[in-house]
Amino acid sequence: MKAIQVTEFGGPELLHYKEIEDVIAGKGEVCVKLYAAGVNPSDTYTLTGTYSFVPQLPYTPGVDGAGIVEAVGEGVTNVRVGDRVFIASMKKGGTGTFASKIVCEEASIHPLPEAVTFEQGAALGVPALTAYRALFQRAGLREGQTVLIHGASGGVGLQAVQMAKAVGAQVIGTASKPQGKELVKQAGADTVIDHVTDETIQSVLDVTGGKGPDVIIEFLANVNLETDLKMIAQFGKIVIIGNRGSIEINPRLAMQKECDILATALWNTPQEDYAKLIEGVGDMLANGALRPIIGKTLPLEQASEAFEIIAKGFSNGKLVLTIK
Repeated sequence: MKAIQVTEFGGPELLHYKEIEDVIAGKGEVCVKLYAAGVNPSDTYTLTGTYSFVPQLPYTPGVDGAGIVEAVGEGVTNVRVGDRVFIASMKKGGTGTFASKIVCEEASIHPLPEAVTFEQGAALGVPALTAYRALFQRAGLREGQTVLIHGASGGVGLQAVQMAKAVGAQVIGTASKPQGKELVKQAGADTVIDHVTDETIQSVLDVTGGKGPDVIIEFLANVNLETDLKMIAQFGKIVIIGNRGSIEINPRLAMQKECDILATALWNTPQEDYAKLIEGVGDMLANGALRPIIGKTLPLEQASEAFEIIAKGFSNGKLVLTIK
């Protein structure tokens, strides 16, 4: 079978498209013929060999994908051969989604509705579960509240917009470019503005009647956290999804608002919460509230180009690899 294989850690040039040994489903495992794979920033970090998870070489990258079940191992009961499925943030095991096939534990395999394309299915997994956990399990977002989503034009941000609208929240999304802003509008945001700086906080306060957002979803905390503290509503919640360095803040700002600074990393999710994540995302897929927006697709053999695009800060929709 064809796959991307990594034999040494480093940069995108070490992603090799080649023929590797076919994979076979064992006890409690499922083999899926893949048609698309999602590319996440964490995939690029893993390639360096310095991330929190260091795979054993050689390895095939990728944790998100979509396709059709080709075979099931002994004891598998949740899927059957021929089912359309997506692979969501594998908790352990698995052979990597940057390949024509994957074998992974049955708990990582979930139904993909007919109305959802394989490319959209591959855009779920890490982005969808991260968005859902941040909004509902960490921030407790509910109907009638206002949420500000920084960098809403990215793969996680656009799904967060759709999810927040699905529960009746007012959504403010930020983006830097016209194309990104259009995607945020398409996802359903009530208000789309430029990225918020210390000088433009008033634009957010104006939208919220001077109160500030009840929830802020933060993708670049080392740049924005102090600004977030200045505009968050009293008793509000800031959830950190992304960060790229250190920041000095004045804790008195948090005291004045009695706000909560929270964070999430998907791999920390307790098993009972993880099951609820899958259920919540599945419900939104089934009722049409969640439809991932694809920004760019590339063939699997161009995985190295995809990693280079991610490294340059690709932020308009989800980047997906298509697989023949």
